[in-house]
Amino acid sequence: MNTFLSDQNLSTDSSITTEAEVEAIRQLEHILNQENSQLKLVAANGEEITITDSVFRVLREVVQAMASGKNVSIVTYNPELTTQQAADLLNVSRPYLIKLLEQGELPYIMVGTHRRVKFENLRKYKQQRDTKRRQLLDELIAESQELGFYE
Repeated sequence: MNTFLSDQNLSTDSSITTEAEVEAIRQLEHILNQENSQLKLVAANGEEITITDSVFRVLREVVQAMASGKNVSIVTYNPELTTQQAADLLNVSRPYLIKLLEQGELPYIMVGTHRRVKFENLRKYKQQRDTKRRQLLDELIAESQELGFYE
């Protein structure tokens, strides 16, 4: 299973409501941002377990998002997604996703007669697409400012 943190499709309300929660999140964020911190989970009965690196990274990302006031949703996916699942994650229509697959923009595999998209390939594509969009938007803003349209 893979984990995908998303601002979309919020399934639970993770907003911080009390001052005590805000302070606890700040303290937790401070601890998670320390170099070489080895976290342990301690149960009420005193039993301890060391937090693995993969859980640590997810926890740190969730806490950082919450500390900055964002809502958090954690969604798990199998390593291979159906075309509908992939389209939903990209927030595009399934026919548009099929077009991307057929144009070679996004790799896929065939399982019988069905296309499957590897989660890791989809994540990389989404990251590249979002970076390109941000760059183009920055260029458009700069050009608009030079022409005096954007102030």
